[in-house]
Amino acid sequence: MCPKRALSPSDPITTINTTAIYRSSPIEDRSSRFIAIYSPTLSAKELQAKAEFQSATHRIAAWRKPSTQRVFPSSSSSSLQQQLFTTGHDDDGEKHGGRNVENVLASMNVQGAVVVARWYGGTMLGPVRFEHIKNCARDAISQSLSTPSFPSIQQTAKRPKTEDPARRAELLRILPERDRSIAVLRGLLAEKQGCANGGEGKAVVAVEYGKMALGMLEGLERARDASIGWVLKQIEKVEAEKAGVGVDIVAAATTAEKVTGGQEVAVADEEGGKEKEKDVQEPATTAATATPPP
Repeated sequence: MCPKRALSPSDPITTINTTAIYRSSPIEDRSSRFIAIYSPTLSAKELQAKAEFQSATHRIAAWRKPSTQRVFPSSSSSSLQQQLFTTGHDDDGEKHGGRNVENVLASMNVQGAVVVARWYGGTMLGPVRFEHIKNCARDAISQSLSTPSFPSIQQTAKRPKTEDPARRAELLRILPERDRSIAVLRGLLAEKQGCANGGEGKAVVAVEYGKMALGMLEGLERARDASIGWVLKQIEKVEAEKAGVGVDIVAAATTAEKVTGGQEVAVADEEGGKEKEKDVQEPATTAATATPPP
């Protein structure tokens, strides 16, 4: 067997750190904390097993790996095969969370695994938690794009949005107002549901929006609007249910009144019939006694 040829000085050597892990900036919202890590090579289970995530309430994972299968495009003008991917996710108790992270991998056209850890702070965040989960995943993946040795398949991923100072200032003004509106609406909903101290509501926890990127702020704006819409629908639902109960009570009372009234009429008719029968029988008896025997 011939020995292998040694690489010449001109042979290109590409150094790729296959064990690199990229971390997102943390997101904190009403005592809940979110952090994501991404790796192009490590598995989701390996990322979930990281010691720093063992205390997390949820370790939401998603993965997207190249498949050995290929498919030919429908167009006859191209003979290139399309790359297929094996994908999946793990909600880890956060329903629909894994699917959201999986969609981030697909939308950014990257392969690898992402884990978003959440530490629950005691306050339910509503739909906005999914925006935090997706934003953390995007941030972790974006960190990898600045690495020169990163595989070329990832270079088509979306880049962070360019900062717009005017838009940023607008969002920094709007978001705290949205938070106060949500707190008021939730208090109103609790009051209508009959919860104790429902109308008082909880104090609004200040969020440090100034430290967040523009893309994250815009995502939070959409999430806050979704939260407001959801609470309003819940309020309408409670009011409709109460109105329905009131209608049912009135209908039941009306039915009972009709039934009771019908019974009274029947009794009156029965008593009247007896009186009439008595009146008919009494003259016959009188006539019988008045006629002398033959």
